[in-house]
Amino acid sequence: MKRRDFSQLMLLASAGTAAAGGALAQGSAATNVATNVALGAALPAGQGWATAWAGSAQGPYPIGNPSAQPNQSFAFPDAAEGARDQSFRLVLRPDLWGRSARLRFSNAFGSRPLRLAGVHAGLQLGGATLVPGSNRAVRFGGQAGVTIAPGGQIWSDPVELAFATDPDSILLAGRKLAVSFTVEGSSGPMTWHAKALQTSYVSPPGSGAHGAAESEENYPYSTASWFFLDAVDMTAPAGTPVIVCFGDSITDGTASTMNGDDRWPDVLARRLHARLGNRVAVVNAGIGGNQVVGPAEYTVEKPFPGGPSALARLERDVISLSGVKTLIWLEGTNDFSRNGNATLEAVQDGLRQGTRRLREAIPGIRLVAATVTPALGSSSPAHGHAEQDEKRRGLNAFLRSSGLFDAVVDFDAATRDPASGGLRPEMVPDSTIGAAGDKLHPNRAGYLAMGTGIELSAVLPPR
Repeated sequence: MKRRDFSQLMLLASAGTAAAGGALAQGSAATNVATNVALGAALPAGQGWATAWAGSAQGPYPIGNPSAQPNQSFAFPDAAEGARDQSFRLVLRPDLWGRSARLRFSNAFGSRPLRLAGVHAGLQLGGATLVPGSNRAVRFGGQAGVTIAPGGQIWSDPVELAFATDPDSILLAGRKLAVSFTVEGSSGPMTWHAKALQTSYVSPPGSGAHGAAESEENYPYSTASWFFLDAVDMTAPAGTPVIVCFGDSITDGTASTMNGDDRWPDVLARRLHARLGNRVAVVNAGIGGNQVVGPAEYTVEKPFPGGPSALARLERDVISLSGVKTLIWLEGTNDFSRNGNATLEAVQDGLRQGTRRLREAIPGIRLVAATVTPALGSSSPAHGHAEQDEKRRGLNAFLRSSGLFDAVVDFDAATRDPASGGLRPEMVPDSTIGAAGDKLHPNRAGYLAMGTGIELSAVLPPR
């Protein structure tokens, strides 16, 4: 499906928008959500913002569950001090392209003001090298730098992507955006998403600003995580549907291929694009180790590897995103682990609360439940026991019959071995590092079966 002509698109950098951006730099998360609406109003009629990528903020580095993480001690010698006068080049794959983008940075789990400068966005060529001429400076209320208060977040001003003059071009499909920025001074605890399963790059501490450079020599260190950046919006025709995949490590992609983009949301996205072209976006809001109702308390001083509970992060990771029309919720395994030990009734009540809040906040949202995949016999000490599997089966029965959701996708059926009750044998070996697998996380074969087994009409909002 061909996107309408964008030749008349004009982003109005009004004084009001600039003032809003300046206030936002020091504001709370709630202030940022309100300003999101104000920025959207600057677009011409018929255009809007659609979230094209998300990397849910889960806690302060190094608390979390990264996969295939290189040694980070050279880039970040002291976790308490975090980044110090150095540059990041984060690589990510937007699921939707537009002629302009805006970026959301988060200091959600910081204890100090975060000073960012030299922010740029360009097209990755390979490694930390950018396509020549693609890098563009990003502003905040018209300013080159911004300070984000502890617990706060900020959307940037719109930045034109010179390489995306035709967002529908097949040559942009699957290409990756490189977002570069410098942390001035010491950041303190760094807000991050641990399990990126995507290689990004960092300059040495004290090396200064390198965001404008399109070459790679200033970025010797690699990381398999994303820091500070937690959402990217693209301009799109108003009403472009954004589908949020919400859950734990099995949505985050544990045991999928490093840099391969073969988590089940990625598989689903490619199928949807084959039908709709550049007129839909699928974003991943999974966090490894996440629970529906636990932990009961989450603070910067008392973090949890799986991040705040799903209920605690609904606002930031779903409701505040742009253009959300559908949510697919796959979660519960960690609640029933030995670390979570929640009752079936508690998780059911949590899902009731969550779906109610989502419907109140996003009228007309399509809510899709995904049945929980098996973990019986897992080598993980916290998983694989009979009580967990009994609760899992009870939750799946609830999802199918409760009426809370508009549709149900059956990941259990797609991955369960009828003979053992656990994962199918071919879905066990780890695709990230080539290990034996843990019988908890499906590998590439498992995610492929999950993503291809979804009926597209179940997840698309009605026209």
